Amino acid sequence: MIRILIADDHFIVREGLKQIVSEVSDMIVLDEARDGQEALKKALAKDFEIVILDISMPIKSGLDVLKELKEKKPSTNVLVLSVHPEEHYAVRVLKAGAAGYLTKESAPDELVMAIRKISQERKYITISLAEKLAGEIEKPADAPLHSVLSEREFRVLCMIAAGRSIKEISEELFLSIKTVSTYRSRILKKMGFRNNSELIRYSIENGLSG
Repeated sequence: MIRILIADDHFIVREGLKQIVSEVSDMIVLDEARDGQEALKKALAKDFEIVILDISMPIKSGLDVLKELKEKKPSTNVLVLSVHPEEHYAVRVLKAGAAGYLTKESAPDELVMAIRKISQERKYITISLAEKLAGEIEKPADAPLHSVLSEREFRVLCMIAAGRSIKEISEELFLSIKTVSTYRSRILKKMGFRNNSELIRYSIENGLSG
């Protein structure tokens, strides 16, 4: 039996996923989490074949949960299920240790296929994502500006785009205000922007502010 933890802050999404899983004889949802902190706590406390993890969650983001989970319990198989298009997050989460990435527009059959494959200690990627991964090797000239950012810089960018203040970011990431300000300066320099307004505009245009 494939034991599953669902981590998503939207009740209707969790219920929809549980309904899909309930129709499959060899899968069961053992637990669910409404925010990143709860997801991490439950994933560390119990053994699940699969953790289905959203990216945009309160308290602790899915990216932070993934990173910490792979550090503390590297054997955990994580399938990231997000509203964000593949080109914005998929390569990043796979590099961070996720076993697969699907958007919430995926068909139920594809979700079941991904869960089953990942439970067998294999990776699950779509054909379009496989093409993107091949493109990463070639480092195309038209790569998005945010592809030059480190994991932490990218996280700070997303939080700025979501309207968080430097103080709020420092508290959530457990960093000093000075450190967060340094990250912001690096982001502006790497991406060629002058201020937060330009960062926010770029993030909205590229679907990074959800």
